[in-house]
Amino acid sequence: MAGTETQNVNELLQIRRDKLTELQEAGKNPFAITKYDVTHHSADIKEGFDVLEGKEVCIAGRMMSKRIMGKASFCHVLDLKGTIQCYVARDFIGEEPYRDFKKMDIGDIIGIKGTVFKTKTGEISVHATELVLLTKSLQILPEKYHGLTNTDLRYRQRYVDLIMNPEVKETFIKRSRIISAIRRYLDQQGFMEVETPMLVSNAGGAAARPFETHFNALDEDVKLRISLELYLKRLIVGGLERVYEIGRVFRNEGVDTRHNPEFTLMELYQAYTDYHGMMDLTENLYRYVTQEVLGTTKIVYNGIEMDLGKPFARMTMIDAVKQYSGVDWNEIHTLEDARAAAKAHHVEYEERHKKGEILNLFFEQFCEEHMIQPTFIMDHPTDISPLTKMKPDNPEYVERFEFFMNGWEMANAYSELNDPIDQRHRFALQEEQFAAGDEEANHTDEDFLNALEIGMPPTGGIGFGIDRMCMLLTDSAAIRDVLLFPTMKRIEKQGNEEEKDED
Repeated sequence: MAGTETQNVNELLQIRRDKLTELQEAGKNPFAITKYDVTHHSADIKEGFDVLEGKEVCIAGRMMSKRIMGKASFCHVLDLKGTIQCYVARDFIGEEPYRDFKKMDIGDIIGIKGTVFKTKTGEISVHATELVLLTKSLQILPEKYHGLTNTDLRYRQRYVDLIMNPEVKETFIKRSRIISAIRRYLDQQGFMEVETPMLVSNAGGAAARPFETHFNALDEDVKLRISLELYLKRLIVGGLERVYEIGRVFRNEGVDTRHNPEFTLMELYQAYTDYHGMMDLTENLYRYVTQEVLGTTKIVYNGIEMDLGKPFARMTMIDAVKQYSGVDWNEIHTLEDARAAAKAHHVEYEERHKKGEILNLFFEQFCEEHMIQPTFIMDHPTDISPLTKMKPDNPEYVERFEFFMNGWEMANAYSELNDPIDQRHRFALQEEQFAAGDEEANHTDEDFLNALEIGMPPTGGIGFGIDRMCMLLTDSAAIRDVLLFPTMKRIEKQGNEEEKDED
């Protein structure tokens, strides 16, 4: 049976190529057409019908259905904004163009000039007076009623996914609007958008393993950035008091519903403020973007409502661990105490982990899943925060917060460490951790230390996960649903054909 289906498909594909050859031999090569003047999109015509009725319009798009009825036919054309019906009659477009139209296939891209009218059944349509084949489709689209439902194939062939699933196109249009709204808000607050290097000699600013490559021209090994932090702080040193960057970062880690090895991060830094200022900015930014994109400050994700119109909750990591695990970390005074608590509560740790790292493990195991409504978790251990200013009254902890929604970390922010002596000491501790087996530890960045010695003002900084924000605001189940081209595993095809990606 499978062999018969393959044969049938191959025959259909050959028919399309034969049609193309016939057109080319007749001097009607669709690939020779270079432009088509579009005046309206489908939604524009439907929304403006009262004004456009009887007026001439030019539309273009992909033919998604065709119904031949002798001397007159109907088809539906899909463009950027949706679909619209077109009435195509021989007596209006001409005998030869109508004959050509009848040979066209679903998936062909056509241009139609005609007048706007409403059919007897009340459907707003375009009465064609001219029809042009702009591109011949040589492949077969998925069957209309089943669409493209194979998840793996959808991610691989996003171009087909966008054609067959209107809600997918809407998700990515919304993503674009989210990023535009972020930029608008930050621009209004006096921030300057900048760009910093992706290829770096020292991939610092986050706890992650980098991708490594080789720069042939200089015969040097370089890395893809894992963060935007250290270069943006250099700009604060240089006197650019409010800067931000939205860009791709790369982390050599696994793939799951919330992680992709390349993803979009936004980081911003503001001189003369601290992590409290970053909390206020985060709250206002999320509220602004949600209102702009969704028209409300309430979002629903996976059936759960989250209200960004209310003040965001704020609690320390110690208080969260006490609330959800019953362990009061104020009573944990030594590393031995921390290990004993971990064993008693079945929290797995490694010998290299310090007291503060074990506290963070408690938080991840007992608390994160409860952080559904917008919540700032504050005052992290110094052990896990090598770039953050210590709390003046308690050097075991730093002025840092993570922002949570739906049990996910959505942002990470600090009062930035601007003491170059302390920063050098923190880097040294990170080097020790790397030597002890922590492959995600930071490395000493001498140029960054030099910048701090020049002098960085008190500064607040934050990193936002743009993809997770898009997931929440589009009610998307996985990060791949908000990435146009997510990372996929490659497999080798049989024979000598090139490798292709596969999940």
